[in-house]
Amino acid sequence: MKQVLIIAAAASLLATAVNAQTTMTTTTGAGNAVIQIEPQYRTKIKSYVTEKKVRPVTTQERIVVGAKVPTSVELEAVPADWGPSVTKYRYIYSSDRVMLVDPGTRTVVHEID
Repeated sequence: MKQVLIIAAAASLLATAVNAQTTMTTTTGAGNAVIQIEPQYRTKIKSYVTEKKVRPVTTQERIVVGAKVPTSVELEAVPADWGPSVTKYRYIYSSDRVMLVDPGTRTVVHEID
């Protein structure tokens, strides 16, 4: 009986994990901020960068999640159609990645590759 309960619990946990992966992407960024970007918004973001031919930002240091963006780099406003969870951020495009930046601290909070 105990073995049946363990197998049932494992199957339930596995089903929940698979369902979570197919419905949305959740990533913890800097400062323990949780940013949820659904797949259709990820597609819009990548299409936007390609279609608008957004020029990449170049800096001496690599820009990564948790790092501060230099003040010499201009932060761009996030378009409203990128989804409600990201409109409070700004973005930069660097090294083929879109980086969401907290405008108050200029800290990169999420990377969209």
